[in-house]
Amino acid sequence: MTATAGFTSKQEKLPYLRVAIRKLDTLKIFLLILWETKSLDNKKYIAISGKLEEVGRMLGGWHGQVQKQNSPAKAEEK
Repeated sequence: MTATAGFTSKQEKLPYLRVAIRKLDTLKIFLLILWETKSLDNKKYIAISGKLEEVGRMLGGWHGQVQKQNSPAKAEEK
């Protein structure tokens, strides 16, 4: 999804970014389930969840930037 969003026009990026964020959230839930069932130790959980949080912040920022660029107020400026 992120690769597709990277190569699409500004107007078409938002749906791909939303799906990427949703999939990342699903991955976080599965990771939490693994940790809670003791299938994943604390050290590995912390390492992986930290990376996923960073990716989430990056996707959220990208989503906000694209949403701002596609806002009606921005269109009126052009």
